[in-house]
Amino acid sequence: MSIDAGTLQPVGLFTGQHVLAELEGVSAELLDDEQFLTDALNSALDRSQATVCDVISKRFEPQGVTVLALLSESHASLHSYPENGSIFIDVFTCGNRAQPERAVHLLAEALSPTNVNCRTIRRGHDYETGLT
Repeated sequence: MSIDAGTLQPVGLFTGQHVLAELEGVSAELLDDEQFLTDALNSALDRSQATVCDVISKRFEPQGVTVLALLSESHASLHSYPENGSIFIDVFTCGNRAQPERAVHLLAEALSPTNVNCRTIRRGHDYETGLT
């Protein structure tokens, strides 16, 4: 483990949070808007203290968008299904600095779904309790 000189936070911890969410009842127009989804993911990750290295996106025919973000802490992805008004969200961050649950919450705020199903999986070691 080492310390980030800028934030004085530990880096390299083998610990993380993997947040998996399904949102339903979202506007088909928003779910088919590649730029909106890209901007929403970038904003949510930035406001959740994740470090975005790169983002790529692809709009599919006749509909649907995938957005992938490479993070210093790991990754995030969106997969939309406008025809169903649904989207899968996946945010995994290693370490303790980034806040993946906040990122998903902010995405849900931007998308205004009627239903949210979300779960968090703790991965790796729990350095606060010493459990693995």
